Amino acid sequence: MRAAAFVAKLKIEKLNKGVGMMKLLAHKLTCSHRALQSVLLLSMMAPLLNLSACSGMGAASDSVSASTAGLLGKDQIAAIIASPDRSAADRSNDLRRKPDQMLAFIGVRPGLVALDLSTGGGYTTELLARATGPGGRAYGQSQPPRPAGAAPGPSVAPEGNSAPQLPLLQPTAGAAPQVPRRSSAQALAERARTASLSNLFSVVRPFESPVPPELAGQVDLVTLMFNYHDLGHMGVDRAQMNAAVFAGLKRGGLYVIADHAGRPGTGISESGTLHRIEEAFLQKEVEAAGFKLVAHGDFLRNPSDPRDRNTPEPPQPKDEFVLKFVRP
Repeated sequence: MRAAAFVAKLKIEKLNKGVGMMKLLAHKLTCSHRALQSVLLLSMMAPLLNLSACSGMGAASDSVSASTAGLLGKDQIAAIIASPDRSAADRSNDLRRKPDQMLAFIGVRPGLVALDLSTGGGYTTELLARATGPGGRAYGQSQPPRPAGAAPGPSVAPEGNSAPQLPLLQPTAGAAPQVPRRSSAQALAERARTASLSNLFSVVRPFESPVPPELAGQVDLVTLMFNYHDLGHMGVDRAQMNAAVFAGLKRGGLYVIADHAGRPGTGISESGTLHRIEEAFLQKEVEAAGFKLVAHGDFLRNPSDPRDRNTPEPPQPKDEFVLKFVRP
């Protein structure tokens, strides 16, 4: 009996030992299987993770590069403004126009094709020509001269010389003869004689069709500095003009407009008297052409301006706004 019990005990111990070994083996296999699964999963996901990471980095990089690549820095803009071949008149105008902040706000860079509407004497057009450099082009637009015998133009000379072809006043008796006023095309031709401005060109076209056909869809930037309000008393079809600008710009192209701020509710009614326009009114007109507002420039604002006169009283700078639109 004792021998049989002893044998039975040995069998039980072996069986328990075998079960233990089987459990240990099973555990190891399970762990190995899990590890293998993890390795396989990681190996399968790695390319996806890398792709996802690269895609995210690429999107961020593209976004950054799209918004900042090649933009002129502060020092580069300062060098442009300090160019020794700029005129004394333009340097004097700098005090009011703050070209360093304007060029930075616009986001101009070398190689752009820019069109400056209502170029006047060419102050902004020249700055754009210098900023876009030899690889870029800057065009200054002015409207064609009034045909001989046409009805006289507006009695109020638009601020900013947006219509330099206005009839000359008759000289008074004994007064020195008047020097004929230069047209915008003549003013730009004089500027283009400067060696560093060989990329500056004149465009003589109506406001309603300011983009030359050969530039359609190729323009990166359109500017209109302090003369949008004048279009009101000049009888310009502004909706047609804005639509033409939209069509002339590349997708992603910019339309930057600066003007003298009018009071809420005045619209463009004071264009020929106070030379002002309501900011919200202008924004609504431009957006109606399909543009999207992307930035406000407040560096020319003056909240103290009552905005009820052409020249503020007491004397102070006009309240002025700058709006940047994009063609989606």
